[in-house]
Amino acid sequence: MPDGVLPEAYARLHRYGPEWGEDQLTNHGPMAVEVLVRRGYAAQVDRWVDDYRQRLDELPTELTRITGQNWPEALGDGRRIGDWTRYFAEELRAAPWRDVLVTWWPRLLPGVLAGTTHGVIRVGHTVRAMLAGADDEATLDELAHGLAFWAARFQRLPSASGPAGRLDPDAALTALNRIPVQQGRVAERMGRLATTPGWDAAVAALRPPAGPDDARAQLSDLVTAAAAGYLEYGHASPVLLVHTATAPNAVLHTLPALPREMWAPSVATLWTTTAAIVAAYAPPAGTPGPATPDLPDQADPVAEAVDRAVAHGDEHVIKFTDTAAEVYARTGERRALAAAHHITGLIRR
Repeated sequence: MPDGVLPEAYARLHRYGPEWGEDQLTNHGPMAVEVLVRRGYAAQVDRWVDDYRQRLDELPTELTRITGQNWPEALGDGRRIGDWTRYFAEELRAAPWRDVLVTWWPRLLPGVLAGTTHGVIRVGHTVRAMLAGADDEATLDELAHGLAFWAARFQRLPSASGPAGRLDPDAALTALNRIPVQQGRVAERMGRLATTPGWDAAVAALRPPAGPDDARAQLSDLVTAAAAGYLEYGHASPVLLVHTATAPNAVLHTLPALPREMWAPSVATLWTTTAAIVAAYAPPAGTPGPATPDLPDQADPVAEAVDRAVAHGDEHVIKFTDTAAEVYARTGERRALAAAHHITGLIRR
């Protein structure tokens, strides 16, 4: 990554909170600029941030200090975002960032729905930058902001059994039932899953991984299935359904920083998360949707897809295209890049 561009962008964005507006929309700025810099668009970052920050709200003020003793009572309290940000900033100054991540990962993982998965996604983007060599103060602060958002918006998944079946992620996603009424906010929809016929069995249908390496391969397959699946169901909720691919991809990039014994539980949790979002927002498998584009022949289809996303400018388009491009580079799955083309027509700038 070009020296200075990403930390400078982080520092500019850290004046603002992780949410904005009356509807508490998520601040995607830090995640999008990480993609822009890593994909070779550093020269466009300043202008993109100038435009994006106009919609953002200031970072919430601190209320009461969080400590190593009273943190459980602050978990999931959205009013404490400022307190959590200070707490993690201090923790990351006092201990190596990997140690802080390993301590907090199992504490926060059950609440991975936080901010519609944006807590874990923001952490994943930062960890990817840090594993690539970013070790400056602003990037450390960005990890603090990501962990703070996750902790403040901690939201537990709907209850479900862990993987115990025989299906791979693609087949397991296809077999999911949908909630009977796909209306309302995220929490309302998630609340209907427990009474949705076959929900528990559908989650349990995924095969359990044979070990840590198989768990990582399974998570990779889940990202591939979700990115390709967006081509079929993305029109139903173009923004929310992006996270079926970007959330597990964020965890996939975080696994190398975690102990191997944490890999399988992480995959199980992200599988349930992805399944919940699909069940709550996607139409039933096989439901006719709008015409979707074929992937045009290009000398470098990945570069063309990323160019299109950057030109479009929307943060969801940029993040999803980054994930889809990784899937294509890893697997050759053309539907993933076709989905990246499709999203530019589904989401308006």
